[in-house]
Amino acid sequence: MIHSLSTHWHTFLFVLLRLLRNPAANLLTTAVIGITLSLPAGMYTLLQNVDAIAPNVQTNPQISLFLTVTATKSDAQQVQTIIEKNPAIKSVRFVPRDQALNELKQNPGLSQIANSLDRNPLPDAFIIEPGNITPPALDQLRDELSALPNVAHIQLDSAWAKRLHALIQLGHQAVTILAFLLGFALIAITGNTIRLQILTQREEIEVSKLIGATNAFIRRPFLYHGALQGLAGGIAAWMIVTLSVILLNTNISELAQLYSSDFQLQPLTPLDSLIMLGLSASLGLLGAFGAVWQSIKCIEPR
Repeated sequence: MIHSLSTHWHTFLFVLLRLLRNPAANLLTTAVIGITLSLPAGMYTLLQNVDAIAPNVQTNPQISLFLTVTATKSDAQQVQTIIEKNPAIKSVRFVPRDQALNELKQNPGLSQIANSLDRNPLPDAFIIEPGNITPPALDQLRDELSALPNVAHIQLDSAWAKRLHALIQLGHQAVTILAFLLGFALIAITGNTIRLQILTQREEIEVSKLIGATNAFIRRPFLYHGALQGLAGGIAAWMIVTLSVILLNTNISELAQLYSSDFQLQPLTPLDSLIMLGLSASLGLLGAFGAVWQSIKCIEPR
């Protein structure tokens, strides 16, 4: 076990030193991989920021709850108490029926109609601002409020929220598809790089097999090379995304100040960064494995 770990460690150091001794030869491949990975990573970062600010936009959908015309002040107070205890509700404003009629009378287009009424036909109402604006949460809250006593009608203004939610979901699907496509591109890039290395080292491989080296032993350096190449590309992608966020925040800060806001784009979280680096190394390893699996077998001593 110790011998196996030592062999892997020495192979890893050998490949790492080879990469460091020839930075120019690997710089272009690393840059291509970094740019390829930065596209889905950048879109993912943007969507994460949109997800974060979506619940805080000032145009949150409101729920208008209308009581029955026969509901008393005691009934309204009971409903208000229940609503205020609901954790899914951010704020609630009570609009008495008399206040609603006075506002109607102040409307230039409806003042004549309102003044001609011999009694107040308007019910007491509540203007409710939900805490969670996702369509499923809004529908659930509407159903809960409909079950309250003396509730005649509930009007939910959630069309824009549903459109925003649908756009965000579409964005996530687009990022997933793009990530898969560019992941295959990364595998192809790494595989072609490893195939070229195998061709240039064909004579060394033949000599190694002559002295008894196994295919697994010969494959090992190429696999480490693919993994390290993918990891280097992941680091390059992380640097591209992080630098882009910093540059964009320079202009976003000026724009946010005009709207009395301190909003700034947030970079990838440490967990997301580790996942991206792990995936890039894994894709590089997969590309190298596909390249050497058949190539090494086909090379036999003459």
